[in-house]
Amino acid sequence: MGSYLSLEMFNSPYARAAILDMGIQWILCAISTILKTEKFYDLAGSSTFIYLTWQVLSWSRQFNTRQVIQSSCITAWAVRLGLFLFTRVLREGGDSRFNKVRDKPSMMLLFWTIQGVWVYMTTLPTLMLNTSKRNPPLAWKDYLGWSMWTVGFCIQLIADYQKTIFRSNPANHKKFITTGLWSIVRYPNYLGEILLWFGLYLPASSIMQGWQYLSIASPLFVAFLLTKVSGIPLQEAQARRRWSNDPVFQAYKAKTPKLFPGIW
Repeated sequence: MGSYLSLEMFNSPYARAAILDMGIQWILCAISTILKTEKFYDLAGSSTFIYLTWQVLSWSRQFNTRQVIQSSCITAWAVRLGLFLFTRVLREGGDSRFNKVRDKPSMMLLFWTIQGVWVYMTTLPTLMLNTSKRNPPLAWKDYLGWSMWTVGFCIQLIADYQKTIFRSNPANHKKFITTGLWSIVRYPNYLGEILLWFGLYLPASSIMQGWQYLSIASPLFVAFLLTKVSGIPLQEAQARRRWSNDPVFQAYKAKTPKLFPGIW
């Protein structure tokens, strides 16, 4: 009975996806630890998004319109973000998040494991969609969700482009950006990220039944990471170290919402 349950669990597409995901992260973690480099960390994460999404879809042996559009959205996001972060780490010579962990294998394993959990949790609604045999006609949830994804993707793209241009100007060395989308909220890139993943939940929910609706935890998990763990808190701590005595920054901080215009 125990071996039967184990076999059934392994045959679950969700279990196989998790094994693939964590296997990729741990193998690359070993290479990263040996080479003492984190330069391909973000690129590996974004590549896993793409591979996992399409691999799981191939298991279902069907490619309906909803699945293809949803998977293409994830691919476009992952390619854009992965290349952006990879070129940035090459340009800057490293990732400051790893400054104290490159020589600590246990910490490197933790970082790569967290990335694996992030990939799996974030893609979970789409994995459900890509393994489902249900294919109801496209409806308002699909169009609303993909519209939200488009808006979020454009916000993130524009925000990152504006910050890159700002930083490329030597006159802005050690300054903070307050123009463009950054004049509306202090973290428009994170706003775009949260919006696009909530958007992708909606088309996936079109095929959900019962417990599958609990995968709303996926975009909530993204929002939690960005607002409470690895996004805004780290950026806020860095800003305090750099500009805590700068009255211009304090004024910008006081009048500009963190994430949502007019709210927070």
